Amino acid sequence: MNGKKLHKKITSSIQLSQSSKYTYMLGILAIGLVPIAYFGVPHFLSPYSYEATVGSALGATTTPEAAEAVESVPHLATPDPLAAVYMSQCVVGTPSFRDSLVALIEETELNAVVIDIKDYSGTIGIPTTDPRFESASLVSCGAYDIADFIARLHEKNIYVIGRITVFQDPHYAQLNPQEAVQSVSRPGEPWKDNKGLAFVDVSSRLFWDYIVTLSKEAYALGFDELNYDYIRYPSDGPMKDAQYINNSKADALEAFFKYLAEKMRPTGAVLSADLFGYTTVLTDDLGIGQQLERALPYFDYIAPMVYPSHYNSGFAGLANPNSDPYKVAYTSMAGAVKRTEARETTVKTLDGVPIYRDETVPAHTTEAGEFIATSTRKVATGLYTKEKYNRLKLRPWLQDFDYGGNYGKAEVRAQIQATYDAGLTSWMLWDPANRYTPEALRKASTTPAVEQ
Repeated sequence: MNGKKLHKKITSSIQLSQSSKYTYMLGILAIGLVPIAYFGVPHFLSPYSYEATVGSALGATTTPEAAEAVESVPHLATPDPLAAVYMSQCVVGTPSFRDSLVALIEETELNAVVIDIKDYSGTIGIPTTDPRFESASLVSCGAYDIADFIARLHEKNIYVIGRITVFQDPHYAQLNPQEAVQSVSRPGEPWKDNKGLAFVDVSSRLFWDYIVTLSKEAYALGFDELNYDYIRYPSDGPMKDAQYINNSKADALEAFFKYLAEKMRPTGAVLSADLFGYTTVLTDDLGIGQQLERALPYFDYIAPMVYPSHYNSGFAGLANPNSDPYKVAYTSMAGAVKRTEARETTVKTLDGVPIYRDETVPAHTTEAGEFIATSTRKVATGLYTKEKYNRLKLRPWLQDFDYGGNYGKAEVRAQIQATYDAGLTSWMLWDPANRYTPEALRKASTTPAVEQ
């Protein structure tokens, strides 16, 4: 399936009825009435309306006095295997909720947590010092005491990953409309997706520095790893109305990857990138600029989002991908392993070198009677050189939320086993409501490192 067809799939999957969007969240009464809108790929539910509705209730439990500037703090080494769950801005700002997740980690095979630093809205859930972040930092949800909380997690030997939603940033776009993806029909105004959210243009160099500065501040607070999500062009909305600085999307996005790595490597921070699940089996840029081979050189870990609910009918021969979570996850990650370890690729990267092969030209006589001896010539193969990377660079996001089907112990465990069977050791679970399936997780004392 090519990128154009995928884009059509993505767009159609996002256009759900409001009733189906909110049905999933009706049971989340412990933290108040929580309407959560469908987010589309990569993480099917958006915490947008959730954060806005209960932000003050969840985020006001910590105090500004708890925030202190931290220049340098200890960091944990990346565990292998790694098993993590996601924690939103609002949950990390709610001690009772976040402590329940910490207990889950301590009681099971989990050993890491992914905490929102900057989410879909562009707001920041941690204290900051740079003036550029003043209007975005801790405006609704988040934790003033994040440095202390990370220190407590480290005491429990829990690895802490900070998630930064990058180019989907309506807050920054509102303040800097000239740097946003532009609307063709409304000159001078930011383009907006189907939910009215704006994206910053991938080629905005000022925004690159904004992300780098935020990353450095987060690392200084104690986050062991920085995880970058929404590192892409927009996918859902009136796409013909979107105008970009650079129409070579894949090149522009790889240039950002390269810049980010150059600026962040000296800090010692571990870097990871979230990619669409389809990047593991397709080689075009999916219309959003993402190609697996263009991300591999710049990040320590790549996290394809292989949620079965986000694949089209027909993927891996399945009429309904939700019917076989194992097959979806295995097909995706086995493909990713093969491409990660390959030394050749059809994907032309910024530094890619074309591969030529020798072709023998047999002796022959021309029409004029001239004799041409046997010779060889270089012939372009359509392939490019590529470094071989360790397969353990791959660490998928797996589905633990009920969309497209009921996801319980069997469905979640099937995805984990598929990850192991693809030759990998690590994985992360995503549920936008932060309500995970304990039965799908092995107890801490009895968990083998990798199941066979």
